[in-house]
Amino acid sequence: MTVIEKLKNGFTILDGAMGTELQKIGLEAGELPEEMNIKNPLAVTGIHKRYFEAGSDIVATNTFGANSLKFGEDLEQIISAAVKCAKSAAEEYSHIKPRFVGLDVGPLGKMLKPLGDLDFEEAVEIFAKTVKIGAKCGVDLIMIETMNDAYETKAAVLAAKENCDLPVFVTNVYDESGKLMTGANPLAMVTMLEGLRVDALGLNCSLGPAGMKDIVKELTKYSSLPVIVKPNAGLPTVADGKTVYNVSPNDFAKEMGELADMGATLLGGCCGTNPEYITALCKVLEKKEYKAPEKKDFTAVSSYTHGVIFKDKPILIGERINPTGKKRFKQALLENDIPYLLKEGINQAEKGVDILDVNVGLPEIDEAEFIKRAVFELQAILDLPLQIDSALPEALENALRIYNGKAMINSVNGKRESMNAVFPLAAKYGGLIVALTLDETGIPKTAEERVAIAEKIINEAEKYGIDKKDIIIDPLAMAVSAEPTAATETLRAVEILTKKGIKTSLGVSNVSFGLPNRDFITSSFFTMALQKGLSAAIMNPHSLEMQKAYSSFLALTGKDEAFADYIDFASKILVDNTASIEKSPSKEGTVEGVYGAIVKGLKAEAATKTAELLKSTQPMEVINSHIIPALDEVGRGFENKTVYLPQLLMSAEAATAAFDEVKKLIKKGDSAKGKKIILATVKGDIHDIGKNIVKVLLENYGFEVIDLGRDVPPEVVLEKVLETGATLVGLSALMTTTVPAMEQTISLLKRECPNVKTMVGGAVLTKEYADSIGASFYGKTAMDSVRYAEKLNR
Repeated sequence: MTVIEKLKNGFTILDGAMGTELQKIGLEAGELPEEMNIKNPLAVTGIHKRYFEAGSDIVATNTFGANSLKFGEDLEQIISAAVKCAKSAAEEYSHIKPRFVGLDVGPLGKMLKPLGDLDFEEAVEIFAKTVKIGAKCGVDLIMIETMNDAYETKAAVLAAKENCDLPVFVTNVYDESGKLMTGANPLAMVTMLEGLRVDALGLNCSLGPAGMKDIVKELTKYSSLPVIVKPNAGLPTVADGKTVYNVSPNDFAKEMGELADMGATLLGGCCGTNPEYITALCKVLEKKEYKAPEKKDFTAVSSYTHGVIFKDKPILIGERINPTGKKRFKQALLENDIPYLLKEGINQAEKGVDILDVNVGLPEIDEAEFIKRAVFELQAILDLPLQIDSALPEALENALRIYNGKAMINSVNGKRESMNAVFPLAAKYGGLIVALTLDETGIPKTAEERVAIAEKIINEAEKYGIDKKDIIIDPLAMAVSAEPTAATETLRAVEILTKKGIKTSLGVSNVSFGLPNRDFITSSFFTMALQKGLSAAIMNPHSLEMQKAYSSFLALTGKDEAFADYIDFASKILVDNTASIEKSPSKEGTVEGVYGAIVKGLKAEAATKTAELLKSTQPMEVINSHIIPALDEVGRGFENKTVYLPQLLMSAEAATAAFDEVKKLIKKGDSAKGKKIILATVKGDIHDIGKNIVKVLLENYGFEVIDLGRDVPPEVVLEKVLETGATLVGLSALMTTTVPAMEQTISLLKRECPNVKTMVGGAVLTKEYADSIGASFYGKTAMDSVRYAEKLNR
């Protein structure tokens, strides 16, 4: 029996925690858990055996942090020993039932660009080294786990898919709000991961089973794949000097039974769980009826934060990032003017589009490279899904590879050459394919002929494993000025396709080409197409006529509950007297001044606007009245969960650019608050994402940050405190196995420097746990730490 066959034949029982079990057998504070594979392989094998004895079908190798960043040339030895331990245990218990070994692949502990300094392809390469060794050693599957960033998740999945043919399971870390650290909700992750063709998906760590219920509900609602659930044993506390968790095995199993009833089919445990928890879980699941995951029929795309489903409400795709007929945009492409492109994206987002089309096709530039940069920059400051628009397969692949989500792919057509080029890309990276109804014979005149091409494309896509729900047909809006019946045939094609359950999209403005007052014709055609069932339209969101047509259609067809959107739209028209909607999209719109540039995360714009403002405004006035208020605005949004981490960090980058301009003029000592803060990731832990986020924000609020880096012994922290006189130390830890090192550091500081305050943070911590190890403050978010530092500095 293979792993995939096992998934189809009942519940699959996973294992529980490895780190806390290693601590029980002598893992010291700050010691790397993976080194136990070599130092004490019998103990590691023994843990795997106990999980198999408890009922686990799959155990994960002791390789959570095994990557080349951490182990360098010793990586192969570490992974080989880990796999040997797990396989040895599996062989001993395989006579009872099939047992499998999964290669455990955890996060790298570094943020990917633009939020951090790790390039996407570097991340893929690092993960690939781990995967290659694990596959060579004979693991049965790849288990990518504890990922709190959609982008890093994609890098890990690509590494697995490109370097082995094993099944791939993925679990992410969601917080109490049901989102990843970088903002992705369950629909976003399901959409991206199913597009990448993983074999099972779900969540682990951070929460106990009760806290996962709402997230599991969302995952099982949208996913056609088996859903994995691996909660912690509740929340950590300290009792008699030891870390314990507040959910018992029996209570854990009972809650897990409820998650199984909701549709989870792969179940195990994370931090704090042990073989007792798995035994209790198996007993509960014996009484449960297994239900195989049902195939869902959602047509969706996603960004790094959310998914967009093509269902009842027609989807608007902004058309303005396209050089066709746009002299200023062509100039921007030729001059490599990325800020202009970004403002076009922001202005369209503010007009309410759901998706942005991105087309940079111009003969004079390297389109394949430019579109890659355009996508990278756009997704850094905007959370809208993108439609990658190019006739060049190389350009499509460059953009799809680094896109943080599941994109629309514009486009394929009925020509054999086109399908052969585009379908493999969609099969590898995922995507909603826009299919044009033309082939080697050209564009058919009749609706029936266009529908026939659409069906040919759908049938061919199926050979690549691409479902009909991942194809949206564009039956081509043609200019009525050249062919009076063109609109009629296109509308008939939309209607026929809609009745067949096929999604449709149109570039609606083409219909009015060559006519005066084009918006009049375009908006009327748009309304007619919507009435025929059009699923999406590529349109100009700055057109008042198009906005009127869309808002009115939704109101008249019951798609606008209580007319809320229409009333809001109409109110804006009255207030603005149409001026703001009709404003040329080439103007700055609402992106104005230092404040606006920082809020929007526009680094170059922030620097330019600050330099201009400094000509007439004192430096400290710029800081106190423009830069800090903008940071506060974004910070409040982050605290209220209306702004996500990537937006927070890009705004911080923009603020840094603004500060750099101020520093050129300001007197020494004027700008900084003069308070030194030491930051460190504790001994044994190489995950410094949280620390680095806090560092960026503190620096932007004027603090002098002394960053000691990762894997920092307590003695080094103390030495730096004595050297610098800093009165606040921030400590970070991701893993349960490194929290003891955090406690040791705090104890040392309290003994030697009793006036020094300590603030702590990390995925495994809670306020109660932080209090129990003696920390002065627990920061749940990066902004919490900033607020605490400000409070101490008053």
